[in-house]
Amino acid sequence: MKVENTTTTPSNFSNENNQEDKNLKRFHFFKTIKTFLATANAWGVFVMGSTFVLMLASIYVVYVLQTDFEQFRADRISSTFGLTFMIIATGLFVFKAGFFLYTLYRYFRYKAINSVSDDDLPTVTVIVPAYNEGKQVWATLMSLAESDFPKEKLQLLSIDDGSKDDTWHWMKDAKKQLGDRVSIYQQPNNKGKRHALYRGFNEGTGEIFVTVDSDSIVKKDTLRNLVSPFIANEKCGAVAGNIRVLNNEQALLPKMLDVSFVLSFEFVRSAESSLNTVLCTPGALAAYRASAVFACLPEWINQTFMGQPSDIGEDRAMTNMILKQGYHVLFQRNAYAYTNVPEKYKGLYKMFIRWGRSNVRENIQMSKYVFKNFREGNKAGVRLLFFSQATKIVMSYPFMIFMFFFVLTHPLLFLSSTLLSILVLSTFPVIFYAKRYNFQESFWAYSYSILYTFGLFWITPYAIATANRRGWLTRGLAEKK
Repeated sequence: MKVENTTTTPSNFSNENNQEDKNLKRFHFFKTIKTFLATANAWGVFVMGSTFVLMLASIYVVYVLQTDFEQFRADRISSTFGLTFMIIATGLFVFKAGFFLYTLYRYFRYKAINSVSDDDLPTVTVIVPAYNEGKQVWATLMSLAESDFPKEKLQLLSIDDGSKDDTWHWMKDAKKQLGDRVSIYQQPNNKGKRHALYRGFNEGTGEIFVTVDSDSIVKKDTLRNLVSPFIANEKCGAVAGNIRVLNNEQALLPKMLDVSFVLSFEFVRSAESSLNTVLCTPGALAAYRASAVFACLPEWINQTFMGQPSDIGEDRAMTNMILKQGYHVLFQRNAYAYTNVPEKYKGLYKMFIRWGRSNVRENIQMSKYVFKNFREGNKAGVRLLFFSQATKIVMSYPFMIFMFFFVLTHPLLFLSSTLLSILVLSTFPVIFYAKRYNFQESFWAYSYSILYTFGLFWITPYAIATANRRGWLTRGLAEKK
């Protein structure tokens, strides 16, 4: 009788393990795809699929057209104008690459400050301005009331800025439920967010002011984490919170913006915070030392630009004025607020225009003090941040002109090289988001980059040309529907 040899040799055992590993990896891959398809709608699948098709196709086209790219480069170098532009572009690319590495280094130097004890926590006034927010303001006030913060040290104020919907009704309902824990006020007419905050600053009694947008929700430990740096650092004048997107379950733009916000806050502001110079404390969640606020409050409420009252960029303006006083401005990664963002292209570009105009205005203001001895210590990092911001503004028109020239003369080269650049440059946000939060959702960074490059490239040039215009742009009832 023949007995089969069933002994497993080391080589066979290794092969079996390798096959099992491959099967396991394949299982996880298809499980990931299945999870993504289950959570995304048909339009989302189409957009994501189109994104990858475009970028992969760009790799092939760039490979096929290598000769054409070399000829284009040779043509540019052969002319004085083209050579000058290439030298400037190369110089800016080297600067941006170096600045990214510097930002990466500063990011690794960042560490959030842990919450201090209840006894050490300062008294806090939270101000919630609201305009045409409906029931969402109620949800915001409820989330703040549920905070893990000593009630005797917390003052909640909410100001209805002349809303035309039922915002005041929901604020009164919150007051009915929370009683003396919240105070509500109603402006006689719509004066703008800056004036609503101004009233809150004057009504508040806390050592620290916290501003929260009326379409935002905070976590239980957000307030205590947000204000702890003021105790740990006596030079701290303001703190920026960590903003995530609230309405990112279905609509595609919020999904894309959530990935963008994570990079903007958890990477960029972490790096800025390690330099004690966060350039903008967001209106959705920010904290300010009361003494620093009152030192610049008259200038802030009466701020003008080109003879017109400033009714936008109140958060960036306040940050700028506090930095100018010599205070540190920090970021707290462990202080979360979830806020609603536009779900339609029109609302998105209006929001970006408002931010763009504010950025232009406040960079001009920052230029007036950043090269002076405005605070103690090394100021090289602050000036580098400013220079990076300024170059984006200054070079926006030259690069837009070059882009149109490139499109008209070599459309295929432009399209393929741009998409390939997006694939390369957007991989970092993808990896960063995947490591911090969710692997599947991280790929929206690619789609967002394509949208921004081809659909929002005009924002900065337009914001520069219209920097003197007033108006919030996205606070009407139509945007809430």
